[in-house]
Amino acid sequence: MADKRLAQFLADSRCEDIPAHVRRQGKRAILNVAGCILAGRHDPAVAVLKNTFPADEALIDSAAATADDYDDTHLPTVIHVTPPIGGALFSLVRKLNVSGAQFLHAFILGMETTCRMGNALTPGHYERGWHITSTCGVFGAAAAAGKLLQLNESQFLSALGIAATQASGLAEVFGTMARILNAGFAGRNGLVAASLAAHSFQGPIRPITGAHGFMNVFGGDGDVRQIVQSLGEHWEMTDVVYKPYPCGVVLHALLDACLEARQRLYHADRITVAMHPLAIERTNRPEPRNAVEAKLSLQHALAVALLRGRAGLTEFSDDAANDAALQAFRRRVVVVPDERLDKMAAVIRSGETVVEALAPRAMDDIQLTAKFRQLAGSRADEWIRLVDSLESLDSVRLP
Repeated sequence: MADKRLAQFLADSRCEDIPAHVRRQGKRAILNVAGCILAGRHDPAVAVLKNTFPADEALIDSAAATADDYDDTHLPTVIHVTPPIGGALFSLVRKLNVSGAQFLHAFILGMETTCRMGNALTPGHYERGWHITSTCGVFGAAAAAGKLLQLNESQFLSALGIAATQASGLAEVFGTMARILNAGFAGRNGLVAASLAAHSFQGPIRPITGAHGFMNVFGGDGDVRQIVQSLGEHWEMTDVVYKPYPCGVVLHALLDACLEARQRLYHADRITVAMHPLAIERTNRPEPRNAVEAKLSLQHALAVALLRGRAGLTEFSDDAANDAALQAFRRRVVVVPDERLDKMAAVIRSGETVVEALAPRAMDDIQLTAKFRQLAGSRADEWIRLVDSLESLDSVRLP
């Protein structure tokens, strides 16, 4: 039974069981999400959350981590893995005395749980309109928080059940302020699930595989075996990559290609972009009115890459969305569906020029650190020292 096996794995896993290359990826993940949280706390939508729920740190930080759409992506499932985990654990670490190794271990287990839940549901779940970052992220947040709370196997099973009954998040909110609530609630609810389980609050014994459990309600045709297959041997979280651009990940290959081919496409009067129908459904916004809509506009992404030659936070701001030159350039773009393409791919045509954008590129350590410094500002050095030394710290004190 996948439910029991996952709970047992989470309870039995030890810091020393985690391979060195997995620990390294975990530290990269923590650095990236910390930068996203620090920058995202200044977002107007997050400001509303802080005013409305001032004491709910897990909600605020999980939402902040995804506010700029600059977080991460598990490539097989398109889950943004770390925002719910980061929000839940950052909140918990401020209250508990835990070592750096414990913190890193819990973070990794949370990521692995989220990725495996996503694998079990892919592809139908996301295509039905569920926001997989949220629906699976609540399990990762519960797993991570549960490890820091030292849950046993039966408590972990309850935590998974309490998380399952709180799982939610609709893709319909994309392009609106409500988008950040999906990650925010996943982080908060995951922490609540683990905290209740730690106090002997019981959930169902088959929260994932039961007749009315998570898989049958949310997954339909999913493969539950993906949750526990090679668990502890193959680490799905190593397939998580970090965003070089603050926008929807399905636009990243398009941006890479446009920035490279800028000189060939810049003067085109008409540019045709072919993408998978689902990618078009998510990003076909020819006239974005603000930063939230611009981050999920393929027309805007193409325009900033070709007109400005860059695609950073400034290019996906309210001012950029309403820039007259970018507005005019967006009108040159024609979008056509092509089901043969991967959901993250694009083919760009202008006259005889054809540019293929097949997959987004991963960030190396130098690029990731530069991105973090941009997001963290004056607090960057303190955070970098913390993350670098995690495995030797007796007690974690967040900057």
